[in-house]
Amino acid sequence: MLLNGDCPESLKKEEGAAELPRENGLDEGEPGDETTGQEVIVIQDTGFSVKILAPGIEPFSLQVSPQEMVQEIHQVLMDREDTCHRTCFSLHLDGNMLDHFSELRSVEGLQEGSVLRVVEEPYTVREARIHVRHVRDLLKSLDPSDAFNGVDCNSLSFLSVFTDGDLGDSGKRKKGLEMDPIDCTPPEYILPGSRERPLCPLQPQNRDWKPLQCLKVLTMSGWNPPPGNRKMHGDLMYLFVITAEDRQVSITASTRGFYLNQSTAYHFNPKPASPRFLSHSLVELLNQISPTFKKNFAVLQKKRVQRHPFERIATPFQVYSWTAPQAEHAMDCVRAEDAYTSRLGYEEHIPGQTRDWNEELQTTRELPRKNLPERLLRERAIFKVHSDFTAAATRGAMAVIDGNVMAINPSEETKMQMFIWNNIFFSLGFDVRDHYKDFGGDVAAYVAPTNDLNGVRTYNAVDVEGLYTLGTVVVDYRGYRVTAQSIIPGILERDQEQSVIYGSIDFGKTVVSHPRYLELLERTSRPLKILRHRVLNDRDEEVELCSSVECKGIIGNDGRHYILDLLRTFPPDLNFLPVPGEELPEECTRAGFPRAHRHKLCCLRQELVDAFVEHRYLLFMKLAALQLMQQKASKVENPTSLENGGLSPSESKPEDPLGSEVGSQEEGGSASGLAKVKELAETIASDDGTDPRSREVIRNACKAVGSISSTAFDIRFNPDIFSPGVRFPESCQDEVRDQKQLLKDAAAFLLSCQIPGLVKDCTDHAVLPMDGATLAEVMRQRGINMRYLGKVLDLVLRSPARDQLDHIYKIGIGELITRSAKHIFKTYLQGVELSGLSAAISHFLNCFLSSYPNPVAHLPADELLSKKRNKRRKNRPPGAADNTAWAVMTPQELWKNICQEAKNYFDFSLECDSVDQAVETYGLQKITLLREISLKTGIQILLKEYSFDSRHKPAFTEEDVLNIFPVVKHVNPKASDAFHFFQSGQAKVQQGFLKEGCELINEALNLFNNVYGAMHVEICACLRLLARLHYIMGDYAEALSNQQKAVLMSERVMGIEHPNTIQEYMHLALYCFASSQLSTALSLLYRARYLMLLVFGEDHPEMALLDNNIGLVLHGVMEYDLSLRFLENALAVSTKYHGPKALKVALSHHLVARVYESKAEFRSALQHEKEGYTIYKTQLGEDHEKTKESSEYLKCLTQQAVALQRTMNEIYRNGSSANIPPLKFTAPSMASVLEQLNVINGILFIPLSQKDLENLKAEVARRHQLQEASKNRDKAEEPMATEPEPAGASEDVGSQPQAAKDPSSPSLQG
Repeated sequence: MLLNGDCPESLKKEEGAAELPRENGLDEGEPGDETTGQEVIVIQDTGFSVKILAPGIEPFSLQVSPQEMVQEIHQVLMDREDTCHRTCFSLHLDGNMLDHFSELRSVEGLQEGSVLRVVEEPYTVREARIHVRHVRDLLKSLDPSDAFNGVDCNSLSFLSVFTDGDLGDSGKRKKGLEMDPIDCTPPEYILPGSRERPLCPLQPQNRDWKPLQCLKVLTMSGWNPPPGNRKMHGDLMYLFVITAEDRQVSITASTRGFYLNQSTAYHFNPKPASPRFLSHSLVELLNQISPTFKKNFAVLQKKRVQRHPFERIATPFQVYSWTAPQAEHAMDCVRAEDAYTSRLGYEEHIPGQTRDWNEELQTTRELPRKNLPERLLRERAIFKVHSDFTAAATRGAMAVIDGNVMAINPSEETKMQMFIWNNIFFSLGFDVRDHYKDFGGDVAAYVAPTNDLNGVRTYNAVDVEGLYTLGTVVVDYRGYRVTAQSIIPGILERDQEQSVIYGSIDFGKTVVSHPRYLELLERTSRPLKILRHRVLNDRDEEVELCSSVECKGIIGNDGRHYILDLLRTFPPDLNFLPVPGEELPEECTRAGFPRAHRHKLCCLRQELVDAFVEHRYLLFMKLAALQLMQQKASKVENPTSLENGGLSPSESKPEDPLGSEVGSQEEGGSASGLAKVKELAETIASDDGTDPRSREVIRNACKAVGSISSTAFDIRFNPDIFSPGVRFPESCQDEVRDQKQLLKDAAAFLLSCQIPGLVKDCTDHAVLPMDGATLAEVMRQRGINMRYLGKVLDLVLRSPARDQLDHIYKIGIGELITRSAKHIFKTYLQGVELSGLSAAISHFLNCFLSSYPNPVAHLPADELLSKKRNKRRKNRPPGAADNTAWAVMTPQELWKNICQEAKNYFDFSLECDSVDQAVETYGLQKITLLREISLKTGIQILLKEYSFDSRHKPAFTEEDVLNIFPVVKHVNPKASDAFHFFQSGQAKVQQGFLKEGCELINEALNLFNNVYGAMHVEICACLRLLARLHYIMGDYAEALSNQQKAVLMSERVMGIEHPNTIQEYMHLALYCFASSQLSTALSLLYRARYLMLLVFGEDHPEMALLDNNIGLVLHGVMEYDLSLRFLENALAVSTKYHGPKALKVALSHHLVARVYESKAEFRSALQHEKEGYTIYKTQLGEDHEKTKESSEYLKCLTQQAVALQRTMNEIYRNGSSANIPPLKFTAPSMASVLEQLNVINGILFIPLSQKDLENLKAEVARRHQLQEASKNRDKAEEPMATEPEPAGASEDVGSQPQAAKDPSSPSLQG
């Protein structure tokens, strides 16, 4: 067991050294290692430098920090270009060996300038394996195949293709304005109005990927393992190598190093060859026997260390790519060995190899958390174990479905089987033993795991000491849903009936309770809004619970209190649960609810419960305040006050809570409404309840909003209401009635507030979803389940602003179609055996997307099917069905089923019976549908151009389907402290306190790095904000460096074409332009535009912003005609989505006018500027500065037009001899273009005095040095970050408003 509670240090560093060769090689320090030193926040220890003496190279110095462990110096040396080939060494200080796991500050005598000597150690079998794996990783370090295959947390990144290496360096080289001609013409398919949507540019050719061949083959030899007498000579293992010069050699790994032996492929002779070239490192040996290896390996390592670290650090969770180029399959010893040891079912037979996941998951939760350093250590440990567990569970689930794991109940039929692999328990999402019979059978069994996972997430987030949940991962793979759980100690030895001491195993017939569980769950009831309640068991006894009945409590053999089966943590959604004899509120019936769903496990999302309670709280405050005001008024003996005071206490009866809610909604939305409520809250608080009248007021208000307490606002839900089979005691009838009403109100609230609120936010462009995933996220944030998608679309269709919601409608329809197709695909795949998988998937895609009318499926060739097949084999792996029913599917049938599914599941009528009709009717793109379905189902297809519209041949062949990946849902542990810092930093920035905001966000970044390692979605947001702040404060170099990291991280963690990545590209382009790297800025913008076309298409409000950016940059480099194409497209899109009278449209007109002015086409320029002027005048009035600016510009245009006309007349009159004053056509200055770019990107400069800027930069530099000291890695970025340009650099000042140039202007006008 690696983790034991009392050893948090080894916990921090359990990677790399504490287990057998890690799956992701030891090549780069784990993300965790990079950043351990960053506890700068807690202990402000500055770094120091030590001198390293390694054999065979010059001594060099290394920056280290006292919190690092000795092991991290190892990692750094294994990553450095000149020492990377060593893995088996120790570090000595004054002749004493340093312990791997000790912190540097605990090493006696280690100080500034100490000399550490690298001493080569003898090998063991384990060290030899680690060494070979490391060499293989160094050889493959530029090869992207691991990213395409989705292994070892590798993922793709293409930023360097567009920036030509590191931005920081190029920024130094090209300081002068690059006005040398740059080719600005974008490829045809990026231009506005282009119809083609190619797929290949998604993964541009990366020059480094054509790897330099160092060796032809490096594999384990067939002579392994060494026989006994050779073991006693120190032989550890044998390798077989074919060099690039085609020389075949056999190598012995011995305790003293590597040497050539005399074996051949067919003849074993372990004696050393002569010369034997004994070397401590395999690389040194290969350097001596192969000149090509020597040359290419050196070049490869040089390239490897030049790459940005973010391109190669492992991500915390695997990201899969849905496209990949055709790859050659090369021999790879380590991969082949992995396939037989750690990858299949052998893992449980290797002692010390399996990890006790449950123990690790629970031990990390028990770590102390009293102060910041302890919490960081704890959160980091939790996060690390979760990401390892998710990776192991995913591998296990795939092994289960692929049939590589033996079931623990092999005699039962396939669906009923359960599996244990690597200390993880796996079960399939089928209804075994009619457990879910009353809830919808297999359909319920399919959704139960995700509901359960949501419950686990929630209880983990509440984080009550003493209450434990299971590690849970839900994996969808090849049409099956697999739940992976950690195993409660002792659960397998005893019967479930005996183990459950709280809850029910038969949905409420027999129910038991336990005082300790009640006490633990009581602590979660407030944050989770769960009501403590009583139910009857089969003997009619009352049992008290504080959760739903099927939540079970089991005490493990380790004495911990576990809860499992959390599938009904949240209250049921009555809109999808028809209950005979129960009427729903009018809002629901109007919308056609309740509708019977496929299963009875529909529950409200936690976000919805929270929003509902919040809404009720506002209502409560208003009711109480109104009554208090009336009382005050009546004290003043003002008899008329009651009539116009609004509700008298008697009028606000609970009969109509919703009527009053709807009224309150309008008010609460406005700031003044909230302000009033705050004021009222204070009056209520000041009354402190002693006055009997105010107590009555509170009581009335509580009753009206359905609070469970009559003295304070407290709303909770009973999760067992409407649960089939659960009975409540007579004494609770009133409470049950109120709870039923509360659930109805919540269901109505979803329809009357949340969905309209979502549509309003979309209309106002407060949220801008760009694809299915971002739309789903926006819905879920508001607590709207995906099954309401049809309702959302109905509302969009009926909205008065239907045109401004066009993009939402398109995304919604696409999502509806692909989700319906996914449901069908799931059952379709279950009927496919492994040998027919690629044929089946390509056939499905043809039916779904190809215009070819009758695609034929290719069945696997007959010779593969044995004649004497046993039809009734019981223990076939679940994925080995024997039918070929899938082959008869036709496009007509599939689309008919999709429409049916959309109607049944989403209650939305699609008007299309083929893909072409869908594309035509709803304006969808086939390539977008392909991306959506691939991401949802895990399909990976070949990167090539597909002819979807050909009516002569199907679009896909079976060679086009490369792989099918799992789709994994897991818990995301949070870095709570870091997140609080980040939020308060954002708040400060919004109030205008940039400096404080910047400090807080830097702090958050440190903490995030501490918990998550270097790669994480939240770190990405942090870097983006930092970059923006540095940009606003005029430090372009630092803005570029941070934004570059944000782009790389977004590509790696979210995906290369995720909408977030598109946004990051746009920000980076702006900072590049400001640093006058114009061609880079353009290629980044073109990349962003290509990705947006692929993900959605042209007609999106965000496209207007992107095209304005492109148009402005092109205007800056004097490509006027091109610039106009983009700007005019932006104008059209803005007009559509913001309405012709919007200020954005006025700005767009102005940008177009400026280009026409540069082209000297004054008539067009005047026409556009007039349009803009009219909008400003009507929206802002005559006296607004925008209106004045516009009218000035109109005058100036008119003068230029008149001058031009005069000159033309002069020419007409006098012919060529005319005396013409030269016309002044000026190219726009970079500063003016930059100013416009800042305006359209919503960046406002805040005037800072010179002194403030200097202080701020000094502070940033100091922090950066600390960080660098703690990172002690390639210092590639350091000079750039720590030498901010002088604040008065010429362009900076040009691009800031007047105030910024005046050093005496007051600091931050917040």
